[in-house]
Amino acid sequence: MPPWRTPSLWRPLVAGCCRSPGSSVAADRALSSSGMFKVEVELKRGHNLAIRDRGGSSDPYVKIKLGGKEVYRSRTIHRNLNPVWDEKTTILVECLSEPLLVKVFDYDFALHDDFMGAAPLQLDSLELHRMVPVTLLLKDPQCPDEDLGTLELSVTLRPKDSPVEERRDAAAPTTYRLKPYVNKTMLLRRSWRRTSKQQAQRLAELHRKSQLWRGIANIALIEGRNLIPMDSNGLSDPYVKFRLGHQKYRSKTVSKTLCPQWREQFDLHLYEETGGVLEITVWDRDTGRRDDFIGRCQLDLSSLAKEHTHHLELPLQECQGSVVLLVTLTASAHVSIADLSVTPLDDPQERRDIQKRYSLTKSFSNVKDVGVVQVKVTRAEGLMAADVTGKSDPFCVLELNNDRLQTHTVYKNLNPEWNKAFTFNVKDVHSVLEVSVFDEDRDRSADFLGRVVIPLLSVRNGEIKGYVLKNKELTGPTKGTIYLEIDVIYNTVKAALRSLVPAEKKYIEEEPKVSKNLLQQNFLRVKRCIMVLFSYGSYINSCFEWESVQRSLLSFMVFVLVVWNFQLFMLPLSLLLLLVWNYFFSSSWDAADASMDAVFQSVDEEEDKEVRRPPVAAAASDGCASAQDSEHRSFMDKLHAIQDVFISVQSALDQVASHGERIKNTFNWTVPFLSLLAIATFSVATLLLYFVPLRYLVLAWGVNKFTKKLRNPYRIDNNELLDFLSRVPSDVQVMQYRPLKMDPGQSPCKRRRPHPS
Repeated sequence: MPPWRTPSLWRPLVAGCCRSPGSSVAADRALSSSGMFKVEVELKRGHNLAIRDRGGSSDPYVKIKLGGKEVYRSRTIHRNLNPVWDEKTTILVECLSEPLLVKVFDYDFALHDDFMGAAPLQLDSLELHRMVPVTLLLKDPQCPDEDLGTLELSVTLRPKDSPVEERRDAAAPTTYRLKPYVNKTMLLRRSWRRTSKQQAQRLAELHRKSQLWRGIANIALIEGRNLIPMDSNGLSDPYVKFRLGHQKYRSKTVSKTLCPQWREQFDLHLYEETGGVLEITVWDRDTGRRDDFIGRCQLDLSSLAKEHTHHLELPLQECQGSVVLLVTLTASAHVSIADLSVTPLDDPQERRDIQKRYSLTKSFSNVKDVGVVQVKVTRAEGLMAADVTGKSDPFCVLELNNDRLQTHTVYKNLNPEWNKAFTFNVKDVHSVLEVSVFDEDRDRSADFLGRVVIPLLSVRNGEIKGYVLKNKELTGPTKGTIYLEIDVIYNTVKAALRSLVPAEKKYIEEEPKVSKNLLQQNFLRVKRCIMVLFSYGSYINSCFEWESVQRSLLSFMVFVLVVWNFQLFMLPLSLLLLLVWNYFFSSSWDAADASMDAVFQSVDEEEDKEVRRPPVAAAASDGCASAQDSEHRSFMDKLHAIQDVFISVQSALDQVASHGERIKNTFNWTVPFLSLLAIATFSVATLLLYFVPLRYLVLAWGVNKFTKKLRNPYRIDNNELLDFLSRVPSDVQVMQYRPLKMDPGQSPCKRRRPHPS
């Protein structure tokens, strides 16, 4: 544009200045003091918008883009062709010749929303400080003749005041002289050219800050309950879609069920402008045609407490059924970081109150938790570099059963300091704390850096301890050390009683996988247990064969004395004596570790080719792409059946081996708390069998079994012995829980914090 021509933007300004010299000075001063403008947009309503849904309606929302980037997004108004938004936003612009692009979309709950029209909003025709009503005619470039309706807006253009200029004006007021308007305009344009690069950088920085997330919503999709049937067979193939602002997630499809079990976990970022409303829709998957809509529900995340896992059952709004979720909100670094000086267990009065709450005198209170654990994640050292720059963006995730919390991210650092404290309510003192370190990657899922698992009963309160990070399988070390300080306070009596009831089931677990090495490992574990029984059998048989006269004679005398004087109370008494003997004289747990090391060494990890079901299906599909559909389905069904057989055999071997190892570890004092509980149980059983006739005990047991359902109809039937054994770790778990030795050059700094009495 020639410099002597007055741009259309300033033509109304010149006219206004001619009417009032004082106002012209003010307007020129406002223009010269800022290189950017604020556009205040009020989105009012839409009229006769396009139909995009099968029901003859749409779910419209509006996007405003500047330079191809989204700067504003309205809320969605469902099932309305004449929506009323009444929303306001302020947009920073630096070039008034570039229009704002206003687009309307239909919220389709799918991967891509339906386009409903767009229109440019010209800024160079606006006057400063004047609200201008605007009606935009929506058009589709693909169908220019189609009537897509209109949008009503109100737009106000204002200069953005510069903080530098404001401070300079406050320090030294300047006297302005009236100059010719054309020269003023030329000076303004030259100043615009000189600072355009700085203004662009500042605008980009403001837009970038507006997109910073203020927290993370970790969502675990557990299951659906009593969904409506959508297929002719009276069932459905349900899946769930989640939407939080522009973020979307879709679950897997569970075939032929009305009570699907998804067990999926994912993270969504919380932004200031999204409002924190999570939209959830349930769909029925149909092949060859559009999926059927089952129902929807919404969850206002702003109403949930942070740093706490919420167990929610959300009913669907438009039909029967519900969705079960676990939702955890974690604040980011610039919102809140727990101060180590104000954590609950560091406050003497708070600590005394917690200890009193879980003291032995409160053993039979109505409090469902057995204790509390506080974890302080201080720092990590020597982490693995996951980025091409040789750095990582690490954050730490803590999991205790179904509770999951995480720290903020420390960017570009291999030795991060989090200094964050977390508090968990303990429902089972035999739970295991899992601490994992990940590298944040905004373009894809986070990269795994390392993990440690810590049984709560192995914690020493008040000690900062360094844990060498392990790989995903917890079989070997990876790079880095994490330093934690853990405090556990629990009620011993309630913890013991809780050991005899079913353990809490973890909702999110890894899918079963076919592994040749895992199958071989489980087979060796079962073989080892059977060989132990064979060795005992061979020893007893050698007594009958008189291979050793002294041993056979002694065995015969013990057999005669026991049979002649046998009473029932001697059975638990013998087990009690075995526990006491192992406590003082046995070193079998060292031998157990050595034997388990031999089992792991016999399986070559480098040849492990783990195959999950979807990749196998994909590979098979590629191999028989030329076959007919029916043959392909038949082959895939057979392949899945073979995998199911392998997984069943693999799981059965693991279960058999685990039960044998847990019985052994109970008598080997692998977990002293459980071994002491076994001693107490055997002592009570010995006394009862000694003083109470057997028929009375059998009668009491039968009455309890017959009346259990009458006394509590909703009670889950259980086996106390199996529940007890489920708390005892198997040899594989013992190996996973065992901390690795640290490098001598990286010895952890340990300190004991004196606790107030």
